[in-house]
Amino acid sequence: MKIYCVGGAIRDELLGQPVKDRDWVVVGATPEALLAEGFRPVGKDFPVFLHPRSQEEYALARTERKTAPGYAGFVFHTDASVSLEEDLARRDLTINAMARGPDGELVDPYGGQADLAARVFRHVSPAFAEDPVRILRLARFAARFADFRVAPETLALMRAMVADGEVDALVPERVWQELAKGLMEARPSRMLEVLRECGALARLLPEFDRLFGVPQPAAHHPEIDCGIHALLVIDAAAQAGHPLPVRFACLLHDLGKGVTPGHVLPHHYGHEAASERLARQVCERLKSPSDCRDLALMTAREHGIVHQALQLRPETMVKLIERCDGLRRPERFVAMLDACVCDARGRAGFEARPYPQQQHLLDALAAVRGVDAGAIARGLADKSKIAESVHAARVAAVKARPSDKDTKIDSFSAGERQ
Repeated sequence: MKIYCVGGAIRDELLGQPVKDRDWVVVGATPEALLAEGFRPVGKDFPVFLHPRSQEEYALARTERKTAPGYAGFVFHTDASVSLEEDLARRDLTINAMARGPDGELVDPYGGQADLAARVFRHVSPAFAEDPVRILRLARFAARFADFRVAPETLALMRAMVADGEVDALVPERVWQELAKGLMEARPSRMLEVLRECGALARLLPEFDRLFGVPQPAAHHPEIDCGIHALLVIDAAAQAGHPLPVRFACLLHDLGKGVTPGHVLPHHYGHEAASERLARQVCERLKSPSDCRDLALMTAREHGIVHQALQLRPETMVKLIERCDGLRRPERFVAMLDACVCDARGRAGFEARPYPQQQHLLDALAAVRGVDAGAIARGLADKSKIAESVHAARVAAVKARPSDKDTKIDSFSAGERQ
């Protein structure tokens, strides 16, 4: 029995990056032998065991055979005769198909180290085409290792998989899982670019894919293309270190521009309502978590008016805060403002431009939350006037804030809401 550390741990070690998790492959052993050593079985489809002390996963060397469409249609074979090279051959990319033995020697039968040096994603074997999840995984790796390129032969294989309908067999939960992981990487735009390049984006996120090639006013969008703008916004969210709900909101905030008149004319009046409708469609299809869904819908609907915050009357600001449930959910309102900052700065040359609308609305939110609704209610003889009186007090509190007219200079203006 021999034990090898395999996969991502070896890749990250060779790249000089921190190793978070280690996976182990056991060659020349049986389930009974591992049980006798105190390992605990956890695998459902094939034998995987937890180490009795470290709790790390140890899998018996295995091979696999495709038996049905999709990512779940596999039969796995394990026994003591399966070699390490056979086990590594079933892995997705050469950079993930390396191992290190107990003596420290690197085992690299498929050229993973050379591809790491060349910054190339290359499939290990034609078996890559049997599992559509590998398209998502490769795209996610592109978001993590942004300077890597996809080998031409691997890209051709991915395109053939899309054409053969393999991507259509992916279940929503798995698509969401990989998409969410990719959004949390350093350059999530690379994930979307790779998916688009192989044709998978049009099948998985057609609402987003539709944005590419759609123009916007060059004065407010030097990048012009709606799809490119969306990529810049997502990367701005990643650069700012925002959590997944904000990044997902940035992904979906402008979907309406693919269907509003701006796809013919360079203006997209009313795209917010269309964006909300399409964002809801995406969330339902992907079964996204409620926190991601709610923030995405709110951002899609409200980002245009948030961009106009410096020109809004106190009454309108209070209505915006109430409509967004900012009193009960202030943290979500703040997250929406974070997404709007990314939208404003996700434009070529606008990356460091001031966005005073954020602080303007944060101050308004603080003023509104400072109103004691209970005290107002207790002081009213006519209880039917409570809602009206509380609302009026909130408007008055926003009006009473110190003037911030000077912050409007050189800011992201109302004319740039597109």
